[in-house]
Amino acid sequence: MKFATNNKKINEIKSDCLMISVFDDGKLRGAGKLVNTANGKLIDDLIKNRDIQGKIGQTRIIPVTGKTYKRIVLVGCGKYEDFSQKHYRKALISALNKISLTNHKKVVSLIHDGVDKIDNPKKAYRLSRVLAESWHSISYQYTTTKESNYRKLSLKKIEIGTNGKKAIKDLKMGLKHGDAIGNATQLVRHLGDLPANICTPSYLTSMARKIVNKNKSASLKILNEAQMKKLGMNSLLSVTAGASEPAKMIIAEFNNGPKSQKPIAIVGKGITFDTGGISLKPSNKMDEMKYDMCGASTTIGLLQMVTELNLPINAVFVVPACENVPSSTATKPGDIVKSMSGKTIEVLNTDAEGRLILADALTYTQRFKPKLIIDMATLTGACVVALGSHHSGLMSNSDQLANQLLQCGQSTDDVTWRLPLTEEYANQIVSNFADVANISTRGSGAGTITAGCFLQKFVGEHDWAHIDIAGVAWAEGTNKGATGRPMGLMSEFLINESKT
Repeated sequence: MKFATNNKKINEIKSDCLMISVFDDGKLRGAGKLVNTANGKLIDDLIKNRDIQGKIGQTRIIPVTGKTYKRIVLVGCGKYEDFSQKHYRKALISALNKISLTNHKKVVSLIHDGVDKIDNPKKAYRLSRVLAESWHSISYQYTTTKESNYRKLSLKKIEIGTNGKKAIKDLKMGLKHGDAIGNATQLVRHLGDLPANICTPSYLTSMARKIVNKNKSASLKILNEAQMKKLGMNSLLSVTAGASEPAKMIIAEFNNGPKSQKPIAIVGKGITFDTGGISLKPSNKMDEMKYDMCGASTTIGLLQMVTELNLPINAVFVVPACENVPSSTATKPGDIVKSMSGKTIEVLNTDAEGRLILADALTYTQRFKPKLIIDMATLTGACVVALGSHHSGLMSNSDQLANQLLQCGQSTDDVTWRLPLTEEYANQIVSNFADVANISTRGSGAGTITAGCFLQKFVGEHDWAHIDIAGVAWAEGTNKGATGRPMGLMSEFLINESKT
């Protein structure tokens, strides 16, 4: 897809389609008002006869004659006074979905005209970035193991119109960033949707290598099990003990910032399939445990995003990747392992495995002396119970970092919610036989928070945040599949960091 700005006045735009907003009050504004007048008040007639009521996401494609554009695409945007970025995104996704079913090759979006000021730098950036991201959201197709999912998309160019105003640099930057984030999000979804017999730790390694090989500022290091054993990563190795598929530790460095700048460290849980180990999960929905590597896929997606944009930033991306399966060599409940940090861990439940691989990954990451550490993981079912599929769970030892991430979530419609990490919760993972237990030994409540307390023991004095994405990383039901979250939130964070 090609994204661009269009600085022509509406009556001069040459395109297959113009996308125009309609609100439920029936009052036309900006581009809608101009296009309506130029076409004999056609839109007024449609509104009057309730062919379109302005409900969010409602669409109508109207053919016109004698104009430099062939079609008007009307899209409902709800109540004018309630119009928000979230509503704008929904309107775009609905309109682009509708157009993608046609043979039209070029569309100009004017949904924002008369609603938001495109000459405002912050507004311009966000409007164009959301436009590009929205296209990638609706154009994703999973075809690797089901070719019949493929549909040819005729649309080749999407422009954002300024109605004759000069396109400021922020508008173009938003398209550039949105395209890169959208591409990376498609990769994240693809990796998540792949079955576990294809998307193995070795497969994730190959994907990281392809990305790194395209950018001279990036480098890759892979640790095998023997190297992990030498480093004392017995917590991670306890998870993969029952698997024949070899575990990998993927470490990608991107050094494109000042040499004096400490790197941002991103760590993603990469359990490519989770049976629960000896603490075997119920068979119902166990197939969804192929998504237990969505923290890893997001980490790899972020690596692609920063390298594609060549952001002026130093960052390190760490992915501990393995399978968690039962066998005669698998770790048993009650076993005690010594982590890379030196802390001993009583493994009371082998299905609480994500924190075990992250413990060693977080310890290893400190070797890079990072400015801060953020880990992402489909860690706990308790987070799904607490927050559902709307907010990811956020825990942090730094108010400043937590507030930054909360704001990034609000800015990108990829929201998160902060949970407390206090001594009372940390006391729930006390063990009689080891330095720490991998699940609560003092009651069954607060599973998401006690998991966060466990991880906090392995980050040293670094500013750190943990994002539990168990509820947001994939959708169930008829829309089953990886969502790509929290790519929006984390991309925003890294872009912001590249400006500091």
